Amino acid sequence: QVQLVESGGGLVQAGGSLRLSCAASRSIFSFNAMGWYRQASGKQRELVAGITNGGSTNYADSVEGRFTIATDSAKKTLYLQMNSLKPEDTAVYYCNARIVLGEYWGQGTQVTVSS
Repeated sequence: QVQLVESGGGLVQAGGSLRLSCAASRSIFSFNAMGWYRQASGKQRELVAGITNGGSTNYADSVEGRFTIATDSAKKTLYLQMNSLKPEDTAVYYCNARIVLGEYWGQGTQVTVSS
């Protein structure tokens, strides 16, 4: 069983920055891809950013140029650097890891951006 533990969420003013972390219980090289999703109140969960085990990245249009996804294999950790935050970025952010036969989710971390 894989565990993903997110941290780094919190309350920040618009224009500020946060860095989310997702610590995995096993080597991140065992995953085909990892990503960050978010779910705002009353809305569906959406992909924010993804990264493959080859290092290819993709971003939602709404965060392109503001957010950066990265991994540290030695620390078995996935990161999401979020800059120029907007109130519409307010959501619960979830870490996701995919393997051939399925996927794993973290418990989520709340990000609240005040105007």
